[in-house]
Amino acid sequence: MIFSSANFMQSLRSTVTRLTLVLALTLLGSAAAHAQATFDHFLTGFDLDGAHAATACESCHTGGGFQLASPACESCHGGSGLVHGTMKSSSHIASNDFCGDCHTTSAWTPLAYMDHASVTGSCVNCHNGIVATGKEPTHIDSSDNCDDCHQTTVWSAIRFDHVGITGGCVNCHNGIDAPGKTLTHIKVTNFCEDCHNTSVFAPVVMVDHTQVIGICSSCHNGTIATGKNLDHINSNDTCDDCHTSTGWIPANFDHVNITGDCISCHNNTDVPGKLPTHILTSDFCSDCHNNVVWSPVDQVDHTQVIGTCVSCHNGTISTGKTPTHINSGDTCDDCHTSTGWIPANFDHVNITSDCVSCHNGTSATGKSLTHIQATDICSDCHNNVAWSPVDQVDHTQVMGTCASCHNGDTAMGKTITH
Repeated sequence: MIFSSANFMQSLRSTVTRLTLVLALTLLGSAAAHAQATFDHFLTGFDLDGAHAATACESCHTGGGFQLASPACESCHGGSGLVHGTMKSSSHIASNDFCGDCHTTSAWTPLAYMDHASVTGSCVNCHNGIVATGKEPTHIDSSDNCDDCHQTTVWSAIRFDHVGITGGCVNCHNGIDAPGKTLTHIKVTNFCEDCHNTSVFAPVVMVDHTQVIGICSSCHNGTIATGKNLDHINSNDTCDDCHTSTGWIPANFDHVNITGDCISCHNNTDVPGKLPTHILTSDFCSDCHNNVVWSPVDQVDHTQVIGTCVSCHNGTISTGKTPTHINSGDTCDDCHTSTGWIPANFDHVNITSDCVSCHNGTSATGKSLTHIQATDICSDCHNNVAWSPVDQVDHTQVMGTCASCHNGDTAMGKTITH
């Protein structure tokens, strides 16, 4: 083959170039190997430890760009840089790209620890019983917001946020899972939330008395809760006979359980008592009044009345003598009784008029048709205790002749031997 001068020179230059490149690469490889063996990579701020210690320099420093390599994991293990290291899988939990927060350079898996600050999803995304341990079957009823109660640093040191709890208090506060009612707790149902709140369990905000099972005095005894005052009216301990749990005062008295007499309360100090205009009576109110409807009275027990009849029966306070009443004094009980006003049992002592003013055949029995002829001054012959027979005959009041009576029928007449 015949070469021209120009071809020969071109071929020579090409051969020299190839030899130069081979020599340069040989020298570069020898220098790189020497550099990797002698260079203290810690001085760059990125220590070559774990798997990185066995990785060739050019795996990260592509194209000889030593100043372009980033120490951040994601610069290589992100799929977008010059170096394509192992990337996060599509099934990786939701997290940021700071791989070193959980992984180490020695072994990508298993994890050395979990820095939950780098996790972007909610707890239940991992703690679902598949990816990581989830709620146990015996877990209290709650939502899946684990971090409402648990911490990532100490899982068992819980501080409950009861907002997400769906069950009743007693589901947990049963003395086993969590502290429940103490032995000294008042007798109530298990609806804790009706009295307690989840922010501050004690003291209670209010007592829902609909949940209390015991009687009032089992709590309102002056020890557990306020009890009867020393100046309380005499009564038994069934507080709810008068008081209500919604409004303790005023009380709606159920007098059935009051053990004292009326005046012990109705004394115008504790509660209203007798008015100044009340009729003169003793203090046994219940003898006339009842505790359901105080007025009007059921009846008047006259044994408790201190004044005379007319002090009440005067036509103002109570019915008095009618205008047609016979002339008499005002000692009503001389004739009338408080149990039966009519009929009257006349005590004539206090009658001020003469007999015929009543014994006239209209107001009261008068002279019969067969009565002897006489004036109307009845008392001259009759007395008001026993009308008949007459005590004596006052002949000055007789109007007929002697024989009109002394005829042997009405009165003794002339004898045969007269």
